[in-house]
Amino acid sequence: MFRRFQANLLAMADNLRLAMGTFMGNPLRTLLTLLGIVIGVTTVIVMMALIEGLRLKVNNDLSQLGANTFEVSKWPSGFGRVNWRMYAKRKDLTLEDMRAIQEFCPSVGVVSSSDTSGGQKISSATIETRPGVQVTGATSEYINTSGITVASGRFFSPVEAVDGRQVAVVGLDVADTLFPGMEPLGQQLRIKGRPFTVIGVLQRRGSFLGMVSMDNVLIVPIRAYEMVYGEVDSVEIAVQAREPDMLNKAQEEVTNLMRRRRDVAPLAPNDFEVHTNESMTQTFNSLSQVITIASFGVCLLSLVVGGIGILNIMLVSVTERTKEIGIRKALGARKFRILAQFATEAVIMSLLGGVIGVALGFGLAFLARWVLGFNTVVPPWAVALSLVMSSGVGLVFGIYPAARAARLDPVEAMRSE
Repeated sequence: MFRRFQANLLAMADNLRLAMGTFMGNPLRTLLTLLGIVIGVTTVIVMMALIEGLRLKVNNDLSQLGANTFEVSKWPSGFGRVNWRMYAKRKDLTLEDMRAIQEFCPSVGVVSSSDTSGGQKISSATIETRPGVQVTGATSEYINTSGITVASGRFFSPVEAVDGRQVAVVGLDVADTLFPGMEPLGQQLRIKGRPFTVIGVLQRRGSFLGMVSMDNVLIVPIRAYEMVYGEVDSVEIAVQAREPDMLNKAQEEVTNLMRRRRDVAPLAPNDFEVHTNESMTQTFNSLSQVITIASFGVCLLSLVVGGIGILNIMLVSVTERTKEIGIRKALGARKFRILAQFATEAVIMSLLGGVIGVALGFGLAFLARWVLGFNTVVPPWAVALSLVMSSGVGLVFGIYPAARAARLDPVEAMRSE
């Protein structure tokens, strides 16, 4: 038993040596043959690194949106096609809805309302920002439900919110642009010509998904916001449960209350949306699954192209080495030994393409990390699956040339030139 194992081990080592000798003898031909496999594996590694990095980034960014909170909205969130006309027919959410939630939902701790206008220009006495500032009008409770933190100064009070005082809390991007080298607190800024006094500066939050800055923001009392932009049609209502384990109960209470207030029939679907960090994460995961499937489709197509290249080059190799095969068989090499030799060459060749693809994938993933500004993470399963798939392609497409070599008649093979 030990001798047979030793013989098989020596045979495998011999096959590996012959395979590497063949590759070293024709390096350019080998690399060109592996191009399809390299492209396929590189695609999988890069896409999986981007998706995994985005998943971690989404979870981290959503965790900053407020603990134990959810949002009630007229509009859906997510990706893909949305029939906005259908959702526009829904009733608006109002400040009265917010007050009703606070009064009639015992599991709810804090409720806030807000509305946002993006792409705004904000100016100081001498400087104007680019049209990219997100201006939010909110109630005073917004500080507790949005996950933001005031780094210096303060947030506006309930009295200031009700009175519509023209005060503002700014993100660091806005503060740095309008008041470079100056203390922002107490400074005046203008929103569409209306003066506001800066009373607070938010703690830096970075960017959402590495794309949208969460520091290029400005928050004012919702009544003052309406003085600038007109009456709000529909607010976004953010709800925070009293305790973490009461989150589901709070969602149930708010959903039932809103259905009653909006006269939704018992079996009819909600005419409003309830967004949670979990639901938004699930939406992203659904999108990432589609991207993953598409990536594997590209990978499989590239692997098939690479497999055809391996099939072709192995048939050429069998033809070129017909005399060598005849000599080996004449010296006692069995069909299985010849089959194993050429099958090993095909598998090693495709595995080599997989290794090159993985290396390129890691390099491009690192480059994407630098370009996009968030960590790209290559999951170990993606590396393992890529190598298994590339090896499998080599075995599938290399078995026919190997079998053809094993069936050669030694006498006829030795006569060939």
